Amino acid sequence: MRDLFDGIPLREVSTSMTINATASILLLLYSLVAEEQGASAEDVTGTTQNDILKEYLARGTYIYPPEPSMRVTTDMFAYCARELPRWNTVSISGYHIREAGSTAVQELAFTLSNAIAYVEAAVEAGLEVEEFAPRLSFFFNAHNDLFQEVAKYRAARRMWARIMRERFGGGEKSQKLRFHTQTAGSSLTAQQAENNIVRTTVQALSAVLGGTQSLHTNAFDEALALPTERSARIALRTQQVLASEGGVTDTADPLAGSYYVESLTDAVEEEAWDYIRRIDALGGSVKAIEERFMQREIEEAAYRYQRQVEKEERIIVGVNRYAGGAGEDPEMELHVVDESIRERQTERLAELRETRDSGAVERTLADLERAAESSEYLLYPMKEALANLATLGEVSDTLRGVFGEYRPA
Repeated sequence: MRDLFDGIPLREVSTSMTINATASILLLLYSLVAEEQGASAEDVTGTTQNDILKEYLARGTYIYPPEPSMRVTTDMFAYCARELPRWNTVSISGYHIREAGSTAVQELAFTLSNAIAYVEAAVEAGLEVEEFAPRLSFFFNAHNDLFQEVAKYRAARRMWARIMRERFGGGEKSQKLRFHTQTAGSSLTAQQAENNIVRTTVQALSAVLGGTQSLHTNAFDEALALPTERSARIALRTQQVLASEGGVTDTADPLAGSYYVESLTDAVEEEAWDYIRRIDALGGSVKAIEERFMQREIEEAAYRYQRQVEKEERIIVGVNRYAGGAGEDPEMELHVVDESIRERQTERLAELRETRDSGAVERTLADLERAAESSEYLLYPMKEALANLATLGEVSDTLRGVFGEYRPA
């Protein structure tokens, strides 16, 4: 973390870290580096994704079972409320749910259901809604159907305001839905990869027209490799053209009043409420995840989508229509990962373990283990262990020893 932020003043920049099962560890390492730079707690600002529930639905990068994972998440809410007041503690993600194959409605409904679970868990842990809810943010996908995506974002704002007002008595700040959008990586094709520039532009436009506050545009070669500098620059320029040349940022809700968009927003919202009611009847998101309700819904939606592509009921340009002949795709320079990086890092880790105070590491990890076995807050002993140069793996293993590992049925 020191190397990563060498020369970057953490009192002046805001950082987004899209890490989940290890989110609290990364945040604490980040804050330790900020302290070394002389930044005060009030200076440190940024966002951790920290949305562990969607890992069980979509990505699979969980470690512990859902209940202890929720404890780590809410402990982080409490820690940041006390120690890092400007930090956005969770970015509740629909993006990965959509990437796993959900529909737009499922993405919206499952994301908001997960958000409800986080708020309920935080309240049960003794936090006041107005203490943490204004720092919640969301992360949505921008897929190919421009008008449906716009409707999804518009419905999301209405639904979140209603949820916070009616379920939790949240005030104006808690009712605001602040969200980041990323264009759909799963929509990118390896065939005729330069077509992805157009796809990404349409998707980014839907996010801007839908009122996103923050945007990431994917690079056109991501179906083949990590982005090159050239493809990343084109993705950046796509955003800059939309922001600077198109006039689409001049108003917050440019499609308001459109009969089609308004009716589509109503339809998306009602279908999403229907899903939320079904999840509530199961006992909320955690129970629905344990019973694999949402996972099955996503799997079935992904299967239907793929069948539509195979039957050419859904057209993917360059894949099942307008594919062209052999040799049509130009040769592209692709990013290549230097495999020696792994060896160098392994050597550095061995050197660290030889030179650090092993007794202090063992003592602080034992303190963390005792906290995990009790109901104490986890982040304070976790920070002490990291300050004494315990590694991310060692901290995770300590919690793994108490909480166990999650194995889906």
